[in-house]
Amino acid sequence: MDWSNWTSAEGPFSMIFLITAMMAVLYFVLLRPQAKQQKQQQQLIDSLKKGDEVVLSCGIAGRIFAVEDRFILLEIAERVRIRALREAVQVRINKTHTATVQAKEAQQSTASTGKSS
Repeated sequence: MDWSNWTSAEGPFSMIFLITAMMAVLYFVLLRPQAKQQKQQQQLIDSLKKGDEVVLSCGIAGRIFAVEDRFILLEIAERVRIRALREAVQVRINKTHTATVQAKEAQQSTASTGKSS
């Protein structure tokens, strides 16, 4: 490409196009996925109910004992309950997920036992 043939009128239009293209890329790569993730998190928080097994943002896991407007009562051990903000819930653990994780752990422990023999 011969840069010496550029006119001053061509420069600003190409610069505007480049900035617009960069903004579009920024939107589709960063902002749109983040908004989608926030929407999914809000749906999770809105759908919490008694009996759900959840993990809080601090890593505490337990079963929801009661749901209030802004708080949940989380049973983390038998007759041990804590009160936490609903927004602190990061993940709902369903029974199929738990069974899958346990099966993978069992398979890994069997594989590691088999390797050492």
